[in-house]
This record gives sequence, C-alpha cells and structure tokens, in this order.
Amino acid sequence: MSKPAIDEILAPRPEAQPRIYAYSIHDEAHAGLLKLGQTTRNVKQRAAAIKNYKIELDQTAVRHDGTIITDHEVRAALVRKGFENAELEWMRCSVKDIKTVLTELRTGKAFTGTHHETFAMRREQVEAVEKTFEYFKSIWSEKKKTGPRFLWNAKMRFGKTFATYQLAKKLGAKRVLVVTFKPAVEDAWQTDLECHVDFDGWQYLSRNSDGDPREIGSRKPVVYFGSFQDLLGRDAAGNIKPKNEWLHTVNWDLVVFDEYHFGAWRETAKELFEGEEDAVSKKEAKLEYGSELEDVNEDLSELSEKETDFLPITTKAYLYLSGTPFRALATGEFIEEQIFNWTYTDEQRAKAEFAAKKPGEWNPYGALPQLRLLTYQMPDELLAIASGGEFDEFDLNVFFEASGTGSKARFKHKSDVQKWLDIIRGGYAPKSVEHLKTGTRPPFPYSDVRLLPYLQHSFWFLPNVAACHAMANLLAEKHNTFWREYQVVVAAGASAGIGLDALPPVRKAIGGGFETKTITLSCGKLTTGITVPQWSSILMFAGDLFSGCVPRAVTVVDQEPQRG
Repeated sequence: MSKPAIDEILAPRPEAQPRIYAYSIHDEAHAGLLKLGQTTRNVKQRAAAIKNYKIELDQTAVRHDGTIITDHEVRAALVRKGFENAELEWMRCSVKDIKTVLTELRTGKAFTGTHHETFAMRREQVEAVEKTFEYFKSIWSEKKKTGPRFLWNAKMRFGKTFATYQLAKKLGAKRVLVVTFKPAVEDAWQTDLECHVDFDGWQYLSRNSDGDPREIGSRKPVVYFGSFQDLLGRDAAGNIKPKNEWLHTVNWDLVVFDEYHFGAWRETAKELFEGEEDAVSKKEAKLEYGSELEDVNEDLSELSEKETDFLPITTKAYLYLSGTPFRALATGEFIEEQIFNWTYTDEQRAKAEFAAKKPGEWNPYGALPQLRLLTYQMPDELLAIASGGEFDEFDLNVFFEASGTGSKARFKHKSDVQKWLDIIRGGYAPKSVEHLKTGTRPPFPYSDVRLLPYLQHSFWFLPNVAACHAMANLLAEKHNTFWREYQVVVAAGASAGIGLDALPPVRKAIGGGFETKTITLSCGKLTTGITVPQWSSILMFAGDLFSGCVPRAVTVVDQEPQRG
C-alpha cells in the first residue's frame, strides 16, 4: 500500500487575513440595513456583483492574540444590544454600532463578568457527565463514608472545565473546590464559568479574585480555584496556614483535581523540581510549582488509601481530570466503572461521523484541528552520536544535551545539532546527494512549500532549559541566515516568567500572525492551560515523550474553520 502524498493529508491554510466588512445598497428595500459579512478576499471583489452598493466598513477580523472574530459573533453581539437581524446577514444598525461591537469583541471589556456563550455540550461530554453522575448516585445510595471518586481520562480539547461545571450543575452542587498542580490553567476555569449562560448566578473565586470566600451566601453556587502549593501548604510547625483554615470549615459538594498526572504520585511530582541534573532547572521548577510542594508530596504517597489523609476537608465526591493518567491506570487506582475515556482517535472519528451523517450542518467538532504526525529518520552518522545502553537505542535527550544559561548555553554536540537543523530545512549535503541518486526527496518541514505555511509559527519542545537557550543561541549565529526570518522566543527558565507570565512575549512576537514568523522554544512551559491559535506545528526534540523511536516527528495541526 503506497503512502499518501503530503498534499493529500494537509488541509489548506488561509493565505490572507480574514476581514469583517459591511456594505449598504442604495434602494428602498435596503434602507437602514447593512450587509455584514466576513471574507479573506478583497472586499470590493466580494461585492463586485452587487449594483448600487457602498462599502461602509472594512476591518481585519484578527484580534491581537491571533483569534478570529467571526461575522456570526458580530451579528450576535448586535442582536444582544437590541439591533434587528432583518434577514440572514443583514442588520438594521449603523456603521458606528458595528465598530463599537468590533472594539468590544477585540478587547473583551463588554463581556467581563457577563454570561453570553450558549453552546451546548457535545455528545461525549454528556456521556461523561451522565456516567459520573450515575456512579456517584450508586455510591451515595450505599451510604459509604468516603466520597466516591471518578476519573476523566480525556485528551486536550475534550472541554474538561466546561463539562465539569455541567456535572456540578447536574449534581446540584453549591460549593465546588478546584485544586491543581498547574496554576496556569486558572484562566480556562474562570472563563468557562463567567462566560456561559448555563452558569449565570455562579461565582468564581481564587487567590487572585476580590471576593472573600468566607463571606459567600449559602444559596449562591461558588467555585474556588487554588493550587496544591497554596491551599495545602503548612507552616513550619505543621499547622494549616491561617489564610486557608476556612477551606476545612466548608462542606464541599465536589472537589476537582485538575492536571492530576502532574502530582498524583510522589515520584512524579518530585521530579518536577528534583529530577533535573542542573541547578538552573531545579530553580525554575521550584519557582514554577512552589517550594511548599515538597511537603504536599509527602502526603501524596498515601493517596491510594484516603484522600482525607492529605486533604483534610469534607466533600461528597471527587473528580479527577487528566489527559495522561498512565500511572493511575497502570496501578489500578480506578476501576473500570470509575473511568471515562476520550482520545484523539475518538474525537476525529466523531468529527468524521458527524460530517457524514449531517452534511451541510454546523459541526460541533469542526474547530478541532486534525493531528498529522510526520517522522524523519536521522542519518546513521548522527544516530551514532547518542546511541548506547542495553538496547543501543538513540536518545534525543543525549543528542540535544546542553549546559549553561542565557548567552553562554551551548550544545555538547553542537556541530551535530547544526547538521540536524540543516536536515529539517533540506540543506544537508550528504542527504541531498542520496536523494539525487534515489530520485526521492522527503518533504522536509522547513524546505517543502507545502509544509512551510504550517511552520510560520511553531513550538519546539526540547529536553531542558539549557537546551532551549542553546538552541536560541545556535539559531542566532551568523551562518544560520535561513533562521533569521523567524523571531525566536525562549519560553523556558526563570527569566521567561512563571506560568502565564511566559505568554505575553510569545503573543507580542506573533502579533496578528499573518505577517510574522516565530519559533517558541520550551521544555514544558506553556504546554498546559493556554491557547495560542497561531501555533500550527510542534517539533519534538525531547526523547522521553515517544519511547523506542529512532526518528523524531513534526506534529502538524490543521486548523479547519467552523461554519457559522
């Protein structure tokens, strides 16, 4: 069976910025109306077939963070303000009204603290909520003393935060505690609660919010978000911190452990700041996760016995969320009745089935991009650099081994890493001769014109902080003229900022995304709880993510636009 051509598996990428436009038609039938639409074509060409028209507005649809404002959003916002959607894309409003809405949609100020989203749960989200709800009820009916536990083993893009809130609503929960090892995910938890109409009347609180959790009325549902490091830390005498004593006086209806794979097990959690070889990585991890995490981990070793041993609070039920709960699954911590699974394969199957069964209808999976995995075999001379051990396996962590920080960071095998950079842009001489002899040429990511649009803004995952700085330094060297077209952002190390603080430099470098080219270097930062729409490819330079493989891969994500 022949392999599909590269252009057969890649969806087309938009070549021009989408624009929001409005035009009027000077006749009696269209008096006071504006045609509001969206296009990637020239607006004059878009309206060329219309007689007696005037273009009233022509603005970019791209926000500063790279997300797209759709004409559907603009019309919906106008309707909420009381303007009439007379027919299809025709609005009875003024140009000023449209400009005002566009400004509000770009800044988000008009939606702060309001509930305006109306989308429903997808089928698999409904199944997760129903299965969890029925399991909780079965345990409660047996009147067991400990709260029931349930695991959602679901990959990114499942919508765990939104579905969790729907579960809480179905449970009739008034007090929900969300605890995580990754504080950077807070934005998603707050946005989903404050923006969807299903949670109107709910209150979101965290250490960063203004409200006092001790003064919440008994009837108003509330979600409190916090990190293990902050909520479960103790003072030098081993006592609960005074600021967190209120946690233990509340009878919680649901406790949610988010990003469970980061801290469910003591060994894994401790590796976050003790497993690195260099002091720089240790320092960064301690800043990222907090020095108090070590004390929490001591309690986590007893996790399989009772949650109350390390989380002395009262709750009716526990929900665990993770995309990679391998250790928990392997050790049998959860039985089959306590697990809901959702994979990328499930997602793509559901997407294809919906399109086949309901062609022409809005596909709820339409905005979820496909994942394409492209692997590249390294030349034998480079394989020998980092091969060894019992099975003589190639190790990318060894190949990209580096030391030092900042401008002094260097690869141990710098010359060979340079050859690898030449390979991925199709400029490595020995391989070029080989391709001429065989008459074949693989689609190298930074040379094939079919792949280049997907690499305009890419994320390079490297083994550690030193490797990230070393790669930035190598790309900046004078002889690497090819890479000067790309602005390189190092999102690793303490200097990059903690959690979400590392995101603004990336946003600034990307801008709208159409006129810029960027490469973001990271060894883990910005991989959880954030969205950068312009990232359409990931290059894996770390060997611990895919075991037993000699070639490494470029994962290309095709963003397919939703209808409506």
